[in-house]
Amino acid sequence: MQTAFFSVLSVLALGGARLEKPSYFQPPPELAADLGNYRSPLIFDDGTPVKTKADWQKRRGEILKYWHGAMGEWPPLIEKPKVEILKTEMRGTVTQHLLRLETAPGHIADDAYLLIPEGKGPFPAVVVVFYEAKTAIGLGKAENRGFAIDLAKRGFVALSLGGNPETYYPNQKDCRIQPLSFHAYEAANCYQALANRPDVDAKRIGIVGHSYGGKWAMLASCLHEPFACAAWSDPGIVFDEKRGNVNYWEKWYIGFDPELKEQREPGIPNEKNPRTGPYKKMMEEKRDLHELHALMAPRPFLVSGGSEDLAERWKPLNHSIAVNKLLGYENRVALTLRPGHSPTEASNEQLYGFFESVLKK
Repeated sequence: MQTAFFSVLSVLALGGARLEKPSYFQPPPELAADLGNYRSPLIFDDGTPVKTKADWQKRRGEILKYWHGAMGEWPPLIEKPKVEILKTEMRGTVTQHLLRLETAPGHIADDAYLLIPEGKGPFPAVVVVFYEAKTAIGLGKAENRGFAIDLAKRGFVALSLGGNPETYYPNQKDCRIQPLSFHAYEAANCYQALANRPDVDAKRIGIVGHSYGGKWAMLASCLHEPFACAAWSDPGIVFDEKRGNVNYWEKWYIGFDPELKEQREPGIPNEKNPRTGPYKKMMEEKRDLHELHALMAPRPFLVSGGSEDLAERWKPLNHSIAVNKLLGYENRVALTLRPGHSPTEASNEQLYGFFESVLKK
């Protein structure tokens, strides 16, 4: 079985620093030492190298300050998000609740789903994010995207949340947070909603998403440290203007410019349709998303790669490996590969195996 590759991770348990190395945590030899053209996260903005764990904590704060400053500062997190159960039904052994859930001040999601496995908790839990919530509970049209229902059947509490990418907070005219970062803020509040439940272990909550949901899960897990781990399914984990689906430049991700009367047209940036917003600033300053990946250390994460995240993504991921090495950890960064963008049964088994190995006691 595919999950066998992750069986050695059972000793990880969010603690130990060293364990046997499964293949998905090991770059191929030709890429093992290749850092690409990415600036090392282990260098302060003033050029000073990061040499110690204490240095890294300062550098970590510097990275967070830059990205929040560029994308817009989050409002305070909601300590006790409002949760209302609208409907309850059984899906085999899984209890499914349709929720009205407070995800941000003034924002209520009325189509979130909470899935609870049979048995006695506290359970590990996973937040699942996508365009809409039904896909992850197995009621969408696309195959192999039912992350929430599949994980619930495996003993996880799962919270499925949908979100329109073009969400401007508090509104488009007064938008002060880039849409993708705002969704990451919503996911952080979903973490808190789960952590408040007596049947959930707050120290064992992860997050996962596919495609747009993968972008969402990536920013949320990197920016919100309480997430214990994460899996990102083929989001395009770094900026890449050769691939139209790795489209962080769009106004509904991090290319929104509130100073413009008319936003740029969708599509890969060019002279007639140039970069805008924080994305433009980041490209000019040679920043990239590998800096955010480094914020995961030493928390484990899996890139479930497909058409947008190929083997070459080990180059930016090697920087996260270097950060973990400085902190005394190994085997915290994994990349699996499949031929296309869509998840497959095999890639899902790898993904579920990752969560089982990391989050289950």
